Amino acid sequence: MMALAKQMFDRIRSRKTQLGLAVRVTVAATAAYVIATALHLLLPLWAVLTSLIVTQMSVGRSLKATRDYMLGTVGGAIYGGTIAVMIPYSSEAELLGLLVLAVAPLAFVAAINPSLNAATVTAVIVLLVPTMHHADPLASAIDRVSEVSVGAITGLMVSFLVLPSRAVQQIRASAARLLELIADAFTELLKGLTRGRDNDALHRIQDGIGTAMVGLNATGAEAERERAARLSSGPDTGPLLRTVLRLRHDVVMIGRATVVPLPADVQIRLAAPLSEVGTVIAQFLRSAAAALRTGAGAPPIHPVHVALQTYADAVAAVRRDGLIRGAPGDTAERFFALGFSLEQMHQNLCDLDRVVGEWSEAAADKPARVADQSG
Repeated sequence: MMALAKQMFDRIRSRKTQLGLAVRVTVAATAAYVIATALHLLLPLWAVLTSLIVTQMSVGRSLKATRDYMLGTVGGAIYGGTIAVMIPYSSEAELLGLLVLAVAPLAFVAAINPSLNAATVTAVIVLLVPTMHHADPLASAIDRVSEVSVGAITGLMVSFLVLPSRAVQQIRASAARLLELIADAFTELLKGLTRGRDNDALHRIQDGIGTAMVGLNATGAEAERERAARLSSGPDTGPLLRTVLRLRHDVVMIGRATVVPLPADVQIRLAAPLSEVGTVIAQFLRSAAAALRTGAGAPPIHPVHVALQTYADAVAAVRRDGLIRGAPGDTAERFFALGFSLEQMHQNLCDLDRVVGEWSEAAADKPARVADQSG
Protein backbone atom coordinates (compact mmCIF):
# COMPACT_ATOMS: atom_id res chain seq x y z
CA MET A 1 0.00 0.00 0.00
CA MET A 2 2.83 2.38 0.84
CA ALA A 3 4.52 1.65 -2.47
CA LEU A 4 1.24 2.20 -4.36
CA ALA A 5 0.60 5.47 -2.51
CA LYS A 6 4.13 6.67 -3.28
CA GLN A 7 3.71 5.76 -6.93
CA MET A 8 0.44 7.69 -7.16
CA PHE A 9 1.99 10.67 -5.37
CA ASP A 10 4.94 10.68 -7.79
CA ARG A 11 2.60 10.60 -10.77
CA ILE A 12 0.55 13.48 -9.42
CA ARG A 13 3.69 15.49 -8.64
CA SER A 14 4.98 14.93 -12.18
CA ARG A 15 1.73 16.54 -13.42
CA LYS A 16 1.76 19.51 -11.09
CA THR A 17 1.29 21.97 -13.96
CA GLN A 18 -1.87 20.19 -15.10
CA LEU A 19 -3.04 19.85 -11.50
CA GLY A 20 -2.56 23.57 -10.97
CA LEU A 21 -4.68 24.28 -14.05
CA ALA A 22 -7.45 22.03 -12.71
CA VAL A 23 -7.43 23.93 -9.41
CA ARG A 24 -7.51 27.32 -11.16
CA VAL A 25 -10.36 26.30 -13.45
CA THR A 26 -12.40 25.03 -10.50
CA VAL A 27 -11.82 28.19 -8.46
CA ALA A 28 -12.56 30.45 -11.44
CA ALA A 29 -15.84 28.70 -12.29
CA THR A 30 -17.02 28.75 -8.68
CA ALA A 31 -16.06 32.39 -8.13
CA ALA A 32 -17.63 33.50 -11.42
CA TYR A 33 -20.94 31.87 -10.52
CA VAL A 34 -20.97 33.42 -7.02
CA ILE A 35 -20.17 36.90 -8.37
CA ALA A 36 -22.68 36.68 -11.24
CA THR A 37 -25.39 35.54 -8.86
CA ALA A 38 -24.58 38.30 -6.39
CA LEU A 39 -24.86 40.88 -9.19
CA HIS A 40 -28.20 39.36 -10.32
CA LEU A 41 -27.00 38.87 -13.88
CA LEU A 42 -29.59 37.37 -16.21
CA LEU A 43 -27.56 34.29 -17.22
CA PRO A 44 -24.73 33.43 -14.75
CA LEU A 45 -23.99 30.49 -17.07
CA TRP A 46 -22.11 32.75 -19.47
CA ALA A 47 -19.94 34.14 -16.70
CA VAL A 48 -18.99 30.60 -15.68
CA LEU A 49 -18.30 29.48 -19.26
CA THR A 50 -16.20 32.57 -19.93
CA SER A 51 -14.12 31.94 -16.81
CA LEU A 52 -13.44 28.41 -18.08
CA ILE A 53 -12.38 29.71 -21.49
CA VAL A 54 -9.94 32.36 -20.25
CA THR A 55 -8.32 30.27 -17.50
CA GLN A 56 -5.43 28.71 -19.41
CA MET A 57 -2.23 26.77 -18.75
CA SER A 58 -0.14 29.92 -18.35
CA VAL A 59 -0.71 33.57 -17.48
CA GLY A 60 0.40 34.60 -20.98
CA ARG A 61 -2.14 32.30 -22.60
CA SER A 62 -4.86 33.58 -20.24
CA LEU A 63 -4.05 37.16 -21.27
CA LYS A 64 -4.49 36.31 -24.95
CA ALA A 65 -7.69 34.31 -24.36
CA THR A 66 -9.17 37.16 -22.31
CA ARG A 67 -8.28 39.80 -24.89
CA ASP A 68 -9.64 37.77 -27.81
CA TYR A 69 -12.84 36.76 -26.04
CA MET A 70 -13.59 40.27 -24.80
CA LEU A 71 -12.95 41.83 -28.23
CA GLY A 72 -15.20 39.26 -29.88
CA THR A 73 -17.91 39.67 -27.28
CA VAL A 74 -18.00 43.46 -27.38
CA GLY A 75 -17.89 43.50 -31.18
CA GLY A 76 -20.62 40.87 -31.47
CA ALA A 77 -22.79 42.62 -28.88
CA ILE A 78 -22.53 45.95 -30.68
CA TYR A 79 -23.26 44.43 -34.09
CA GLY A 80 -26.06 42.15 -32.92
CA GLY A 81 -27.64 44.85 -30.77
CA THR A 82 -27.50 47.38 -33.61
CA ILE A 83 -29.26 45.01 -35.99
CA ALA A 84 -31.94 44.15 -33.44
CA VAL A 85 -32.62 47.82 -32.61
CA MET A 86 -32.36 49.29 -36.11
CA ILE A 87 -34.29 46.55 -37.93
CA PRO A 88 -37.44 45.64 -35.99
CA TYR A 89 -39.18 42.37 -36.79
CA SER A 90 -42.64 40.96 -36.15
CA SER A 91 -42.54 37.40 -37.56
CA GLU A 92 -40.43 34.29 -37.48
CA ALA A 93 -39.45 34.80 -41.13
CA GLU A 94 -38.18 38.30 -40.42
CA LEU A 95 -36.25 37.02 -37.38
CA LEU A 96 -34.71 34.34 -39.58
CA GLY A 97 -33.59 37.02 -42.02
CA LEU A 98 -31.99 39.02 -39.19
CA LEU A 99 -30.25 35.87 -38.01
CA VAL A 100 -28.69 35.39 -41.44
CA LEU A 101 -27.69 39.06 -41.50
CA ALA A 102 -26.08 38.71 -38.08
CA VAL A 103 -24.26 35.42 -38.63
CA ALA A 104 -22.94 35.65 -42.19
CA PRO A 105 -20.68 38.74 -41.89
CA LEU A 106 -19.35 37.81 -38.45
CA ALA A 107 -18.67 34.22 -39.52
CA PHE A 108 -16.68 35.59 -42.47
CA VAL A 109 -14.69 37.88 -40.16
CA ALA A 110 -14.04 35.00 -37.75
CA ALA A 111 -12.82 32.83 -40.63
CA ILE A 112 -10.25 35.52 -41.44
CA ASN A 113 -9.36 36.21 -37.79
CA PRO A 114 -10.14 33.17 -35.57
CA SER A 115 -9.48 35.21 -32.41
CA LEU A 116 -12.89 36.88 -33.01
CA ASN A 117 -14.89 33.63 -32.93
CA ALA A 118 -16.87 34.87 -29.92
CA ALA A 119 -18.40 37.68 -32.00
CA THR A 120 -20.72 35.36 -33.93
CA VAL A 121 -21.93 33.57 -30.80
CA THR A 122 -22.54 36.85 -28.99
CA ALA A 123 -24.50 38.38 -31.86
CA VAL A 124 -26.78 35.32 -31.99
CA ILE A 125 -27.35 35.44 -28.22
CA VAL A 126 -28.12 39.17 -28.28
CA LEU A 127 -30.55 38.62 -31.13
CA LEU A 128 -32.40 35.54 -29.86
CA VAL A 129 -32.44 35.86 -26.06
CA PRO A 130 -34.95 38.77 -26.12
CA THR A 131 -37.40 36.54 -28.01
CA MET A 132 -37.22 34.00 -25.17
CA HIS A 133 -37.40 36.41 -22.23
CA HIS A 134 -39.31 39.27 -23.88
CA ALA A 135 -36.44 41.59 -23.10
CA ASP A 136 -35.11 44.66 -24.87
CA PRO A 137 -32.30 43.96 -27.43
CA LEU A 138 -30.13 46.72 -25.95
CA ALA A 139 -30.56 45.27 -22.47
CA SER A 140 -29.68 41.85 -23.87
CA ALA A 141 -26.43 43.22 -25.31
CA ILE A 142 -25.55 44.90 -22.00
CA ASP A 143 -26.32 41.71 -20.08
CA ARG A 144 -24.14 39.64 -22.41
CA VAL A 145 -21.16 42.00 -22.08
CA SER A 146 -21.63 42.15 -18.30
CA GLU A 147 -21.74 38.36 -17.96
CA VAL A 148 -18.66 37.87 -20.10
CA SER A 149 -16.81 40.66 -18.32
CA VAL A 150 -17.44 39.05 -14.93
CA GLY A 151 -16.23 35.69 -16.21
CA ALA A 152 -13.19 37.13 -17.98
CA ILE A 153 -12.06 39.27 -15.06
CA THR A 154 -12.62 36.43 -12.61
CA GLY A 155 -10.70 33.93 -14.74
CA LEU A 156 -7.83 36.36 -15.30
CA MET A 157 -7.53 37.23 -11.60
CA VAL A 158 -7.56 33.55 -10.66
CA SER A 159 -4.80 32.93 -13.21
CA PHE A 160 -2.72 35.63 -11.51
CA LEU A 161 -3.40 34.67 -7.90
CA VAL A 162 -4.13 30.93 -7.62
CA LEU A 163 -1.10 28.71 -8.26
CA PRO A 164 0.02 30.98 -11.12
CA SER A 165 1.91 29.23 -13.91
CA ARG A 166 4.36 31.35 -15.89
CA ALA A 167 5.13 30.52 -19.52
CA VAL A 168 8.78 31.33 -18.83
CA GLN A 169 8.99 28.28 -16.59
CA GLN A 170 7.03 26.17 -19.06
CA ILE A 171 9.38 27.09 -21.88
CA ARG A 172 12.29 25.65 -19.89
CA ALA A 173 10.53 22.29 -19.64
CA SER A 174 9.37 22.35 -23.27
CA ALA A 175 12.80 23.24 -24.64
CA ALA A 176 14.43 20.60 -22.43
CA ARG A 177 12.07 17.91 -23.67
CA LEU A 178 12.72 18.92 -27.28
CA LEU A 179 16.49 18.73 -26.78
CA GLU A 180 16.07 15.22 -25.40
CA LEU A 181 14.02 14.21 -28.46
CA ILE A 182 16.73 15.65 -30.73
CA ALA A 183 19.40 13.72 -28.80
CA ASP A 184 17.49 10.45 -29.19
CA ALA A 185 16.92 11.05 -32.90
CA PHE A 186 20.55 12.04 -33.50
CA THR A 187 21.85 8.88 -31.85
CA GLU A 188 19.54 6.67 -33.88
CA LEU A 189 20.21 8.47 -37.17
CA LEU A 190 23.96 7.92 -37.02
CA LYS A 191 23.32 4.18 -36.93
CA GLY A 192 21.97 4.48 -40.46
CA LEU A 193 25.49 5.13 -41.75
CA THR A 194 26.18 1.42 -41.42
CA ARG A 195 22.85 -0.07 -42.55
CA GLY A 196 20.89 2.72 -44.27
CA ARG A 197 17.14 3.20 -43.87
CA ASP A 198 14.04 4.07 -45.86
CA ASN A 199 12.08 7.30 -45.61
CA ASP A 200 9.33 5.75 -43.48
CA ALA A 201 11.89 4.70 -40.86
CA LEU A 202 13.42 8.18 -41.05
CA HIS A 203 10.05 9.79 -40.34
CA ARG A 204 9.40 7.45 -37.42
CA ILE A 205 12.69 8.41 -35.79
CA GLN A 206 11.89 12.10 -36.04
CA ASP A 207 8.26 11.66 -35.06
CA GLY A 208 7.23 14.05 -32.34
CA ILE A 209 10.00 16.63 -32.84
CA GLY A 210 7.90 18.77 -35.19
CA THR A 211 4.88 18.68 -32.88
CA ALA A 212 7.05 19.55 -29.88
CA MET A 213 8.56 22.44 -31.86
CA VAL A 214 5.09 23.88 -32.56
CA GLY A 215 4.28 23.69 -28.86
CA LEU A 216 7.57 25.36 -27.93
CA ASN A 217 6.92 28.26 -30.31
CA ALA A 218 3.43 28.75 -28.84
CA THR A 219 4.85 28.77 -25.31
CA GLY A 220 7.52 31.24 -26.40
CA ALA A 221 4.84 33.63 -27.68
CA GLU A 222 3.05 33.37 -24.33
CA ALA A 223 6.29 34.06 -22.45
CA GLU A 224 6.93 37.17 -24.54
CA ARG A 225 3.37 38.32 -23.88
CA GLU A 226 4.02 38.01 -20.14
CA ARG A 227 7.29 39.93 -20.47
CA ALA A 228 5.57 42.69 -22.43
CA ALA A 229 2.97 42.99 -19.67
CA ARG A 230 5.76 42.95 -17.04
CA LEU A 231 4.25 39.85 -15.44
CA SER A 232 7.49 37.89 -15.57
CA SER A 233 11.17 38.46 -16.18
CA GLY A 234 13.94 36.46 -17.72
CA PRO A 235 15.98 36.23 -20.91
CA ASP A 236 14.53 36.89 -24.33
CA THR A 237 13.02 33.62 -25.57
CA GLY A 238 13.94 34.31 -29.20
CA PRO A 239 17.57 33.06 -29.12
CA LEU A 240 16.57 29.84 -27.35
CA LEU A 241 13.75 29.10 -29.81
CA ARG A 242 15.90 29.87 -32.85
CA THR A 243 18.77 27.71 -31.62
CA VAL A 244 16.53 24.73 -30.92
CA LEU A 245 14.87 25.16 -34.32
CA ARG A 246 18.26 25.15 -36.07
CA LEU A 247 19.25 22.00 -34.18
CA ARG A 248 16.06 20.38 -35.38
CA HIS A 249 16.99 21.34 -38.96
CA ASP A 250 20.44 19.82 -38.41
CA VAL A 251 18.83 16.53 -37.41
CA VAL A 252 16.64 16.61 -40.52
CA MET A 253 19.69 17.16 -42.76
CA ILE A 254 21.68 14.45 -41.02
CA GLY A 255 18.74 12.09 -41.42
CA ARG A 256 18.69 12.67 -45.18
CA ALA A 257 22.43 12.05 -45.33
CA THR A 258 22.13 8.70 -43.56
CA VAL A 259 19.53 7.09 -45.83
CA VAL A 260 22.33 5.47 -47.87
CA PRO A 261 25.03 3.61 -45.86
CA LEU A 262 28.68 4.52 -46.23
CA PRO A 263 30.98 2.22 -48.21
CA ALA A 264 32.39 -0.61 -46.09
CA ASP A 265 35.99 0.65 -46.13
CA VAL A 266 34.83 4.15 -45.15
CA GLN A 267 32.72 2.70 -42.35
CA ILE A 268 35.78 1.00 -40.90
CA ARG A 269 37.74 4.24 -40.90
CA LEU A 270 34.96 6.42 -39.48
CA ALA A 271 33.23 4.00 -37.09
CA ALA A 272 35.13 5.01 -33.95
CA PRO A 273 35.08 8.82 -34.46
CA LEU A 274 31.41 8.76 -35.49
CA SER A 275 30.51 6.70 -32.44
CA GLU A 276 32.30 9.21 -30.25
CA VAL A 277 30.53 12.11 -31.97
CA GLY A 278 27.15 10.48 -31.40
CA THR A 279 27.85 9.75 -27.75
CA VAL A 280 29.30 13.16 -26.91
CA ILE A 281 26.71 15.28 -28.74
CA ALA A 282 23.79 13.28 -27.34
CA GLN A 283 25.24 13.63 -23.84
CA PHE A 284 25.71 17.38 -24.30
CA LEU A 285 22.11 17.80 -25.50
CA ARG A 286 20.74 15.85 -22.54
CA SER A 287 22.95 17.77 -20.10
CA ALA A 288 21.80 21.06 -21.62
CA ALA A 289 18.19 19.90 -21.19
CA ALA A 290 18.83 19.14 -17.52
CA ALA A 291 20.51 22.54 -17.07
CA LEU A 292 17.49 24.31 -18.57
CA ARG A 293 15.12 22.51 -16.23
CA THR A 294 17.09 23.26 -13.07
CA GLY A 295 18.64 26.61 -13.97
CA ALA A 296 22.11 25.12 -13.46
CA GLY A 297 25.15 26.24 -15.43
CA ALA A 298 25.67 25.14 -19.01
CA PRO A 299 27.41 21.75 -19.40
CA PRO A 300 31.01 21.69 -20.70
CA ILE A 301 31.13 21.81 -24.48
CA HIS A 302 34.85 21.03 -24.85
CA PRO A 303 34.24 17.27 -25.45
CA VAL A 304 32.05 18.22 -28.43
CA HIS A 305 34.89 20.28 -29.94
CA VAL A 306 37.33 17.41 -29.49
CA ALA A 307 35.02 14.72 -30.90
CA LEU A 308 34.11 16.74 -34.00
CA GLN A 309 37.73 17.68 -34.63
CA THR A 310 38.71 14.02 -34.42
CA TYR A 311 35.97 13.17 -36.90
CA ALA A 312 37.08 15.99 -39.23
CA ASP A 313 40.64 14.65 -39.17
CA ALA A 314 39.36 11.15 -39.98
CA VAL A 315 37.29 12.52 -42.89
CA ALA A 316 40.31 14.40 -44.22
CA ALA A 317 42.32 11.16 -44.11
CA VAL A 318 39.55 9.30 -45.97
CA ARG A 319 39.50 11.93 -48.70
CA ARG A 320 43.28 12.04 -48.88
CA ASP A 321 43.41 8.27 -49.40
CA GLY A 322 40.81 8.51 -52.18
CA LEU A 323 38.25 6.20 -50.57
CA ILE A 324 35.33 8.30 -51.82
CA ARG A 325 36.47 8.62 -55.44
CA GLY A 326 35.08 5.29 -56.54
CA ALA A 327 31.83 5.57 -54.61
CA PRO A 328 28.52 6.18 -56.44
CA GLY A 329 27.58 9.81 -56.86
CA ASP A 330 24.64 9.54 -54.45
CA THR A 331 26.82 8.04 -51.75
CA ALA A 332 29.55 10.66 -52.17
CA GLU A 333 26.98 13.45 -52.11
CA ARG A 334 25.51 12.22 -48.83
CA PHE A 335 28.99 11.73 -47.37
CA PHE A 336 29.85 15.39 -47.91
CA ALA A 337 26.35 16.47 -46.80
CA LEU A 338 26.91 14.66 -43.51
CA GLY A 339 30.15 16.55 -42.92
CA PHE A 340 28.49 19.88 -43.72
CA SER A 341 25.53 19.08 -41.43
CA LEU A 342 27.83 18.20 -38.54
CA GLU A 343 29.73 21.46 -39.02
CA GLN A 344 26.45 23.39 -38.89
CA MET A 345 25.38 21.42 -35.83
CA HIS A 346 28.70 22.27 -34.17
CA GLN A 347 27.98 25.99 -34.58
CA ASN A 348 24.46 25.58 -33.27
CA LEU A 349 25.65 23.59 -30.27
CA CYS A 350 27.99 26.48 -29.45
CA ASP A 351 24.96 28.79 -29.63
CA LEU A 352 23.06 26.40 -27.36
CA ASP A 353 25.92 26.51 -24.87
CA ARG A 354 25.70 30.30 -24.80
CA VAL A 355 21.89 30.38 -24.57
CA VAL A 356 21.73 27.85 -21.74
CA GLY A 357 24.33 29.95 -19.93
CA GLU A 358 22.13 33.03 -20.30
CA TRP A 359 19.13 31.24 -18.85
CA SER A 360 21.12 29.81 -15.96
CA GLU A 361 22.63 33.23 -15.18
CA ALA A 362 19.13 34.72 -15.01
CA ALA A 363 18.09 31.96 -12.60
CA ALA A 364 21.18 32.55 -10.47
CA ASP A 365 20.69 36.32 -10.38
CA LYS A 366 17.04 36.12 -9.35
CA PRO A 367 17.66 35.17 -5.66
CA ALA A 368 20.28 37.91 -5.45
CA ARG A 369 17.81 40.51 -6.69
CA VAL A 370 15.18 39.33 -4.24
CA ALA A 371 17.69 39.51 -1.39
CA ASP A 372 18.68 43.04 -2.41
CA GLN A 373 15.04 44.14 -2.49
CA SER A 374 14.29 42.62 0.91
CA GLY A 375 17.40 44.19 2.38
